[in-house]
Amino acid sequence: MQKLLASLLTAAAVAGFASGAEAQSRIKDIAAVEGVRSNQLVGYGLVVGLNGTGDSLRNCPFTRQSLEGMTERLGVNIRGANANSKNMAAIMVTAELPPFATPGARIDVNVASMCDAKSLLGGTLLVTSLQGADGQVYAVAQGSIQTGAVSASGGSGSSVTRGVPTAGRIASGATVERETGFHLANMNEVRLTLRNPDFTTAQRDAAAINQVYPNTALAENGTVIALRAPGQMGMAGFISQVENLPVTVDSPARVIIDEVNGVIVMGDAVRVSTVAIAQGNLTVSIQETPLVSQPEPFSRGGETVVVPQSDVSVEEELGRQMRIVGGGASLSDLVNGLNALGVSPRDMISILQAIKAAGALQADIEVM
Repeated sequence: MQKLLASLLTAAAVAGFASGAEAQSRIKDIAAVEGVRSNQLVGYGLVVGLNGTGDSLRNCPFTRQSLEGMTERLGVNIRGANANSKNMAAIMVTAELPPFATPGARIDVNVASMCDAKSLLGGTLLVTSLQGADGQVYAVAQGSIQTGAVSASGGSGSSVTRGVPTAGRIASGATVERETGFHLANMNEVRLTLRNPDFTTAQRDAAAINQVYPNTALAENGTVIALRAPGQMGMAGFISQVENLPVTVDSPARVIIDEVNGVIVMGDAVRVSTVAIAQGNLTVSIQETPLVSQPEPFSRGGETVVVPQSDVSVEEELGRQMRIVGGGASLSDLVNGLNALGVSPRDMISILQAIKAAGALQADIEVM
């Protein structure tokens, strides 16, 4: 508890120093260019070369069908044959196509088993086309799989597994075959989107850009800032200059509470009106002492019974005084006040919720 409170006090001091010094962030760290993003790719393929840890063809009909189709394209017909190899597996391949990736560029791919393969260790992925959401092929993957896992089993059924042997990765395992068609150089106007929407931050971004490049930026709302390159400057060069401009980021007052782990995070904009806080612990103890009641010797009809006896005690912790937090108190003042009460993190959660219910906490509370 003391470590958590010390961390909160340190965060408050750092926040106070940053606020006084008007700490700034680059536009590139708080916003992104609309349309400049990665694209998800997916494909279905076969892994061969497994040491008896692949799919069971009897239980995985799509693996058998894939094997038959692949061998037919290579001039071998095995339809109707009793193939029972466990050295191959059907897998799904996923990858992310970076923005502005050109044909010939290499990207990483992830693979994962689809059926009952035990491990993909040592396997080789055969040529697999990777498609985008539009159904077009954007990359082709092939290569040796690295799982980073260990799996071993004995004849008696005992086994040891570390990591996930049925999923792996192929570094630079795919070659880009098609561009996404996003031509930034031909665009006269682009839009910046804030990662954390805020009207004040959007206006500050537009003002900072217009100060260096007049009449080139307009904050359309709390998320979008429209940009137009000035004069003969190219759009890529203009964005390069804009994204390095410093801006003071504003954020709403918010308190994040994780009740499961007892974690509290408060922003520097949190303010508290004048409020009195008292906190104490009430302990109720109940002790059961069963007694045995026996009949008199040689008595008739008597029974031995257990008579319950309960001792109830109530203890209230003393020495806790009511603390008054002044109006407009900052984050550091609030933490100092709660620290003076000596509360635990879970008690602090209850106190903050009670302050909010009293209307004295000028911040939104979000419970995770």
